[in-house]
Amino acid sequence: MARDYYGLLGVSRSAAPDEIKRAYRKLARELHPDVNPDPAAQQRFKDVTAAYEVLSDPAKKQVVDLGGDPLSPGGGGGGGGDPFGGAGMGLGDIMDAFFGGGTGMGGRSRGPRSRVRQGEDALLPVELTLEECAAGVAKDITVDTATLCTLCHGSGCAEGTTPVTCDTCKGAGEIQQVQRSLLGQVVTSRPCPVCRGYGEVIPDPCRQCGGDGRVRTRRVVRANIPAGVGDGIRVRLAGQGEVGPGGGPPGDLYVEVHELPHERFSRDGIDLHCTVQIPMTAAALGTSMALQTLTSIEDLDIQPGTQSGTVLTLRGQGMPRLRGSGTGNLHVHVEVQTPTRLEGRQAELLRELAVLRGEEQPELSARAHGGLFSRIRGSFAGR
Repeated sequence: MARDYYGLLGVSRSAAPDEIKRAYRKLARELHPDVNPDPAAQQRFKDVTAAYEVLSDPAKKQVVDLGGDPLSPGGGGGGGGDPFGGAGMGLGDIMDAFFGGGTGMGGRSRGPRSRVRQGEDALLPVELTLEECAAGVAKDITVDTATLCTLCHGSGCAEGTTPVTCDTCKGAGEIQQVQRSLLGQVVTSRPCPVCRGYGEVIPDPCRQCGGDGRVRTRRVVRANIPAGVGDGIRVRLAGQGEVGPGGGPPGDLYVEVHELPHERFSRDGIDLHCTVQIPMTAAALGTSMALQTLTSIEDLDIQPGTQSGTVLTLRGQGMPRLRGSGTGNLHVHVEVQTPTRLEGRQAELLRELAVLRGEEQPELSARAHGGLFSRIRGSFAGR
């Protein structure tokens, strides 16, 4: 019985080629073995790949529409549901099918692929103090990445040798299989298993890089980090990442800022916060004090009668804006300290002040009138 290839992709029999492609792309991303290791998902991945191979080929699709199965032994498929012959189609090959370069199906050739490929990006954390984040800093960072092989200069070949054309695919990078179907011959293509699609092999690899064209090296990179960066910000160093296979162009290096805690200031975007403690006499009478900000020493005026929890703002004493001009503010939180121990004369003076301000202590007033509970008892006794 012919398989329902439309049902495998979840599309109707009247679906357009673009709809079929979108359905396959969605399923391939969910079921690919690199993403979903479940054995059942791997088998389904093979099934939906076979369905796409059939429905994307006009000749095979016509066989299906006529009620046949181009992949069954009777239909000339002989592929057992795997149109790629077990060659292990990679995610990159699937994306090639979506975004150009040929599909490798129905005889349409992609040709050999290049050994030289773009390198990967690299990510490296760097710890900065608040002062370094505010002023900007140039940091020498040690990185361990793939760099160009100095012996073969990216070719992957031993000195005096060159790659040779693959005998299996004759330089095409792929091999083709001709199969008979109800409508004639069907040609399918897959990457050459000997040269892995490159069209050439390296008979004598470089002894330093093993034919990869790159080696891992520890090196020092100067990172110029701008003023105003904060925790989690990434600074891009173009071309300082991994060198690609075959000596391909390097990717980028991203330096991620980890801002260290500060002993006096906390940060909120471009604004800073700090706390100052003043005695209650200074809060009552007012005072002026020197405050060390992030970049200078500023006069902080405490007005008479300042309460604990008051916030004073010093404009322009915060962090610089990373993009554009302007600087944040410094918010100073005032904390009024109440003495925990008083000497005899100090306590006496405070009592005198309380009397002058009409703020006699409640317990003294209670004693002077016999106490609150004594008066309550007196009321019940008829006194």
